Amino acid sequence: MNTAKKWIALLLTCCLCLALIACGEAAKEEPAAQEEEQQEPAQETEPEAPVEEAEEPAAVDESLPVRVMTLNGTTGFGMAQLIQKAEAGEASLNYAFSVETDPSNVMAALVNGDCDIAALPTNAAAALYNKTSGKVQVLALNTLGVLYLVTDGSVTVESFADLEGQTVYVPAQNPTFIFNYLCEANGVNVEVDNSYAQPAELNTAVASGQVAIAVLPEPLLTVARSQNPDLVVALDLTAEWDKVAQPGSLVQGCVVVRTDFAAEHPAELARFLEEYGASVAFLEEDPAAAGQMIEAAGIFAKAAVAEKAIPRCNLCFITGEQMQAQLAAFLQIMGETAPNSIGGQIPGDDFYCILK
Repeated sequence: MNTAKKWIALLLTCCLCLALIACGEAAKEEPAAQEEEQQEPAQETEPEAPVEEAEEPAAVDESLPVRVMTLNGTTGFGMAQLIQKAEAGEASLNYAFSVETDPSNVMAALVNGDCDIAALPTNAAAALYNKTSGKVQVLALNTLGVLYLVTDGSVTVESFADLEGQTVYVPAQNPTFIFNYLCEANGVNVEVDNSYAQPAELNTAVASGQVAIAVLPEPLLTVARSQNPDLVVALDLTAEWDKVAQPGSLVQGCVVVRTDFAAEHPAELARFLEEYGASVAFLEEDPAAAGQMIEAAGIFAKAAVAEKAIPRCNLCFITGEQMQAQLAAFLQIMGETAPNSIGGQIPGDDFYCILK
């Protein structure tokens, strides 16, 4: 029995030694594995892109003379409050305003550099662009359609179809071009009479009852109705235009800028747009006060008439790509129906001054 116990004790001792040796080998291998993991190269990370600093807006030179011309009448209405602010020293730019009655004076001033910014009929702006090979650009639209067909009450007109075979008195140039297009688009034969070529002349004839059917622009329409209460506004030609052409594309007034001025003074031009846009918005906010400003600036003779006319003048402030889309559609039609009215050809994309 003693011998057997000795053999069992010896066998257990050997097993224990083998187990200890195995544990020791495992302990040696673990640091080696850790060393291999530590020796693996770390993954490269993308360097962080440098943070770009936002460009500071260009400083505005508030002492820079900015010469602005506008026509009397609807095209100039939107300038009224800005003119008053400039006279009171409340505008942020050094403006010099003048109000003209003849578009040719404004166009000449733009050509010879005596004017930087001006309000003009859209067809005149396109014609000037073509005449000067791009020395002017359109900056904003300020007037959509201002034309209305009126009757003396002796003729009932509810649509263009009712004009078939009738004689309609229309001012020369742009009103005639627009009216002719509408007649053609509606398929009616109308005799267009330009005997009273100037809107003011036709206004007098309409007010005195000398003509039965006529096309008049605002604010002269308001004047005629105040003198002859029998007049009936039969058709809004802007609404009729929208039925046969791209809606919103009857644009009759705009603001232009000399191309060189736009390139040299973008910060000042942007500031002008801010102030002019606010001046246009004021017309709708307070027509009564705006009417007083319009009279004071010499843009229209009677404040009360201007106040009444403002809601039907379709005044607006449209810039950028929307400006280009609406005006390009109008000029496309004029280029097809009355190319001479826009200088013989449709202006290119560089006609549109779109500030970034």
